[in-house]
Amino acid sequence: MLPPAPTRNPGACRFIPLLPPKPLLSPAAAAASSRGGLCVAAASRRDFLLLVPSIAAASTVLQSLPLSASAADDEKQAASPAPGPAAAPAPTSAGEPEAEALSRVYDATVIGEPQAVGKDARRRVWEKLMAARVVYLGEAELVPDRDDRVLELEVVRKLAARCAEAGRSISLALEAFPCNLQEQLNQFMDRRIDGNNLRLYTSHWAPERWQEYEPLLNYCRDNGVKLVACGTPLEVSRTVQAEGIRGLSKAQRKLYAPPAGSGFISGFTSISGRSLIDKISAIHGSPFGPSSYLSAQARVVDDYTMSQKIMKEITNGDPSGMLVVVTGSSHVIYGSRGIGVPARISKKMQKKKQVVVLLNPERQGIRREGEIPVADFLWYSAAKPCSRNCFDRAEIARVMNAAGRRREALPQDLQKGIDLGVVSPEILQNFFDLEKYPVMAELIHRFQGFRERLLADPKFLHRLAIEEGISITTTLIAQYEKRKGRFLEEIDYVLTDTIRGSVVDFFTVWLPAPTISLLSLGDNGSGESLELLKGLLGSLPDNAFQKGIMGQSWNTNQRFASVLMGGIKLAGVGFISSIGAGVASDVLYAARRVLRPSTSVETARRRTPIWKSATVYSCFLGTSANLRYQVIAGLVEHRLGEYLMAYYNQPLLANLLSFVSRTINSYWGTQQWIDLARATGLQTSKKELPSPEISNLPDMPLLECGTTEVQNMDDSNKQQPMK
Repeated sequence: MLPPAPTRNPGACRFIPLLPPKPLLSPAAAAASSRGGLCVAAASRRDFLLLVPSIAAASTVLQSLPLSASAADDEKQAASPAPGPAAAPAPTSAGEPEAEALSRVYDATVIGEPQAVGKDARRRVWEKLMAARVVYLGEAELVPDRDDRVLELEVVRKLAARCAEAGRSISLALEAFPCNLQEQLNQFMDRRIDGNNLRLYTSHWAPERWQEYEPLLNYCRDNGVKLVACGTPLEVSRTVQAEGIRGLSKAQRKLYAPPAGSGFISGFTSISGRSLIDKISAIHGSPFGPSSYLSAQARVVDDYTMSQKIMKEITNGDPSGMLVVVTGSSHVIYGSRGIGVPARISKKMQKKKQVVVLLNPERQGIRREGEIPVADFLWYSAAKPCSRNCFDRAEIARVMNAAGRRREALPQDLQKGIDLGVVSPEILQNFFDLEKYPVMAELIHRFQGFRERLLADPKFLHRLAIEEGISITTTLIAQYEKRKGRFLEEIDYVLTDTIRGSVVDFFTVWLPAPTISLLSLGDNGSGESLELLKGLLGSLPDNAFQKGIMGQSWNTNQRFASVLMGGIKLAGVGFISSIGAGVASDVLYAARRVLRPSTSVETARRRTPIWKSATVYSCFLGTSANLRYQVIAGLVEHRLGEYLMAYYNQPLLANLLSFVSRTINSYWGTQQWIDLARATGLQTSKKELPSPEISNLPDMPLLECGTTEVQNMDDSNKQQPMK
């Protein structure tokens, strides 16, 4: 809960009672005591006021509110057997990273657009990879992509774990290492040299390339995955690129070039071979120009060298083992029916024993009847955004049929997301689960904002109820203790302060909450300037700590920008609410003077400047409150809370964590507002007590030091004797 917006209402003071009552002080001692000392004493007991009534109110709200998430959890617990006493979260096989669940796999062998493979069908992908003798991972060549190395490590880890379970050996062949560096790789595997020494042999690499490959190399060494150097030696490659194959010596031709008379592409007709060369060249470079012929020769030399090393490893190695080859995509495109390495290997190995996977391809083509598939699978890392065809449409259809729903009955953004393929089966199932509750169904169908937040966090209303419970409870108790017998008489001021505080707290929960915006996922960022701005804002997460979802991920710059954007939004809320509070205070004060002239204060009130109050309060919400609520909604509730739910099935513990963190945040925010109000001159650190009569009471309630209303009332009372 945040401190309320500055107001000019002289009777809307929030306070904290002194506990326990202290003995009466002498008049001289009372006059000598400073108001700042009382504030310090009250600050130590503010948590007691916040905690006790807040627990009661929030517990009542949480017990009476039938939220879908808790109900769904109860249904799952009832349907599943109770875990044993020693139950623990099942670890992912081979240390499988979290990104594996977010990476996207497409079946490129289907007719038409590549088909996204859902989580349920991902098992068949691994089965096909395990059935192969050689698995090719085609990475980017002209512009290396570090995300390719992330996927390579992911695939190698998973295959190594499955091979260990099946009793198969696994090796990794790297084109990045020339074959004349095999001895150095063997020494690295035997730990006779470390990574720094091995790095000296790759001085021709870019500096960042070694950092990208190092985790993969270390994993292979630590887990016994044999490393094979299969690239063309640097001297040979440079000679062919400059002079062609004829520039090689006789000994070099024998080792690295196809036999004389076989042509560049042995075993293919000139028509089919030439057409595929043109296709590959069109993808990876210009098919014409003075260097195109030499580039084609260099590609053939690389293909031949790799095929020889691969065949040697297959022949001399474990007959049941697996070889994973990491090479450029141009060497493996079109698989065994192309002109690259798989085609050469297919002469001595069955075609089904080879599987080609292209990593993070820039574009997806539409395969027509009779055309050769570009690969078996297309694999994208979790960091790559997706604007269409992100999920398995067959799984989405099964979810729709199981729920008995039609596409036309869904909200417009869900319909558009399904058409573009950016709605996951899990999101769709969450939507149908929320529809089971009438209140939830009304919210998610009528209000897009609630729909986006409830799909990202089904317990969003839990968070909102906790925050509002803390705000309303503490405000009402403070108002009652201050006004005592005048509580009902001044109910208009009470309701004004309570409603204003509730509105501000609503936005502090609403704005930093994680969301799933399906419209922004499907927006390609094209169109007019306004649409471009909407697309830019839609590309930012609402919370800087929000987890990436499949089909959309955010980098550090986007997450930092989301903090700035959230601060701007909350600052606007604080500015408007502060001005509204001042206007409402003036209106109520004027109404009281008209309706009750006998009880109105005849002297003019000394008011805090409305623009200064609005500016300071907006800065407070945009900085301190924004950062604190970003952390609570993102780290504490979205990540840690979901972790407790997913791995320990403890919804009560997750709710308690949310309640405690928001209560502590309320107390801490009040302390920060006190310091800011004093530093900016909205209030002073020392004030006289309102009247001698009140100051002589032992159980006098102490006004909360962090509100500007205290100063207003004190200044008004100090002016009365001067009439």
